[in-house]
Amino acid sequence: MHDFFEQTMDNAVVYGDADKETILHEGPVRILANGWVEVSSGRLISPSAVHHIDKQPSE
Repeated sequence: MHDFFEQTMDNAVVYGDADKETILHEGPVRILANGWVEVSSGRLISPSAVHHIDKQPSE
């Protein structure tokens, strides 16, 4: 069931603020069902640290 609620983005920017000044990660991400964001290195970013995620167009 978790797979249904998880989302993968091949090219995204994870921001820590509304003004898009604090970039937490650029590149592939997987948004887990519990709200945590997993980046390509395996590191997890807390949902409380993430303001929003923008999907970037594929190059």
